Amino acid sequence: MLCCALLGSCSLNRLAVRTVAGFLTGSGESTVFSGDDDPQLVGDALPFILKTYESLLASDPRNDALALATGRTFVSYAYAFVQAPADELPADQADEQHALRERAKKLFLRGRDYVLRGLEVRHPGFRAALEKAGAESALRLVRRQDIDYLYWAGAAWMAAFSADPFDFAQIVTVPRAIALLQQVQDWDDSYGKGAVHQIFISFYGSAPADLGGSERKARENYLRAVELSGGRSPGPYLALASAVSVRNQDAAEFRALLGKALAVDVDADPANRLVNIIDQRKAAWMLAHIDDYFLVEGGGS
Repeated sequence: MLCCALLGSCSLNRLAVRTVAGFLTGSGESTVFSGDDDPQLVGDALPFILKTYESLLASDPRNDALALATGRTFVSYAYAFVQAPADELPADQADEQHALRERAKKLFLRGRDYVLRGLEVRHPGFRAALEKAGAESALRLVRRQDIDYLYWAGAAWMAAFSADPFDFAQIVTVPRAIALLQQVQDWDDSYGKGAVHQIFISFYGSAPADLGGSERKARENYLRAVELSGGRSPGPYLALASAVSVRNQDAAEFRALLGKALAVDVDADPANRLVNIIDQRKAAWMLAHIDDYFLVEGGGS
């Protein structure tokens, strides 16, 4: 009788956890945050949400949807509220900037690992295949229904690389991340209104040739990202300016692209209002500090 009571209690606890987790990971929850116009409000709230997710996941470790939600929220928080502030620190705060980027990298990897955990629940052996046999072998295990998992795992992985491009332990794993994102693109070229293309702008535009860098590919992805977003995202303009214009020391293009980023109406895409506001803030900061990016005084004009 006691055993039955305990089993019933465990089942009820698990049901309660799944009910709360299902509510939190529903589509409406994401829009509540991503559609907000007050970054500080969201930034203050997210740490509590992250720890709530982790607590729920500890009670229900095989909840793949919750693992995905936890991972993508870590990635979003790290980008908007750790990496972005780090990028805007002045040169005389290099130590603080380095510390923030290290923290961002750890949060990105933490998010990636949660998403991969979800994939492992859905497809046992996926992570071992990815790490030992390679991405091609691991991707044989997944299906079109796993597209969100592949995107967020790949995006988190690439974000960690971007936060610390000199971490050689991460450099050798970049092809795995690219393979996950390429699979997303193969399944749905328009995924996230060009989200994968936007990542590829930054990667191909900034990576050395021996790691796959290519200005041609960066610009092709830029054009497609702008097309898919309908010009309602500052992201593609910001990505090309940061990666290609700076690398080419083309200040005129840099100004033009960031001008387009700032001209975007952030209310035109309500579901992505928050990230668009954050990207516009970064674009404005970059324009105000143009001399930091170009060797010729006055921004190379």
